Amino acid sequence: MKKILTWILLINMCVLLAACGDKASADKTAGEAGSKADKRTESIQNEQTIKDSLEQTGNYLYKNVENPTIGSVGGEWTILGLARSGMDIRDEYFETYFENLSAYTAQQGGVLHAKKYTEYSRVILTVTAIDKDPSDVGGFDMLAPLADFEQTVFQGVNGPAFALLALDAGNYEIPENTVGSTQATRELYVDHIINAQLPDGGWSIGGAAAEVDLTAMVLQALAKYQDRKDVEEAVEKGLKVLSESQNENGGYGADMTESSESVSQVIVALTELGISLEDSGFVKKGNTLLDALAQFRLEDGSYSHLKGEESNLLATEQAFYALVSAERANQGEASLYRMK
Repeated sequence: MKKILTWILLINMCVLLAACGDKASADKTAGEAGSKADKRTESIQNEQTIKDSLEQTGNYLYKNVENPTIGSVGGEWTILGLARSGMDIRDEYFETYFENLSAYTAQQGGVLHAKKYTEYSRVILTVTAIDKDPSDVGGFDMLAPLADFEQTVFQGVNGPAFALLALDAGNYEIPENTVGSTQATRELYVDHIINAQLPDGGWSIGGAAAEVDLTAMVLQALAKYQDRKDVEEAVEKGLKVLSESQNENGGYGADMTESSESVSQVIVALTELGISLEDSGFVKKGNTLLDALAQFRLEDGSYSHLKGEESNLLATEQAFYALVSAERANQGEASLYRMK
């Protein structure tokens, strides 16, 4: 009789343990499903926030840059951002810009700047974005200056970086160099950039320490050349610098010198490289790059250069095309600078 009771107790215990195990398993499965659902909901909310922010800022620029023409502020970056945003912008707006640009270029005899060849690169990027021909702007070829290697690299590493972005945006061939001594090639530009990398892994215009903005811009340009082992290694070092330089709030800079432009350039760099903006290397104390950028946003959709300052057009333009790059990544579209 005792043996029978013992067996009954053992069986009951097994049933209870099995039931507890099934419940624990079910609770775990439900918990995992709930966690995934929460993350997906958060992702959807983030995507909607980006889209809403993008549209408000785009409308702000469209309203405030009424007569777009050539210029690093109130010119190319506004046009490029709007053209790549997917917003419903009148064709006449882009035509006005191109007409103004063409008139200015013709007036200057095709010379946008004697030393800063990023002027040509910026124009090529924007003209490509609005589906115009950069080889015929006011009767002049904007690609031709980039054939001159020495002049293009003269102003610093940003020269070849933007030359690559411009040339690759439309998969353009580099014209023959008819004025300088060295024919530019993509390989020469990439080599120059790699050789300019600092010991700390970043890049700067002339200093010994990495500059966040410039390092991010260089990574944007190198994104398409990672099939080269030296480029892959350089990119990894550059990303390490950007990750380690990021503040706990997700931004960049010391104390009151945090700027929105630095955040914007890193956002574009990651999207060009195909790296998620929620990559663990760029989330600090739960704060993402987009969280950091939002700290500079004003009620009208514009952005400030530094926190607490008034609206700044350059900062707004850069923040806008950073949001465009983030939205394009969310939608699985080609990145900001990959146009053809």
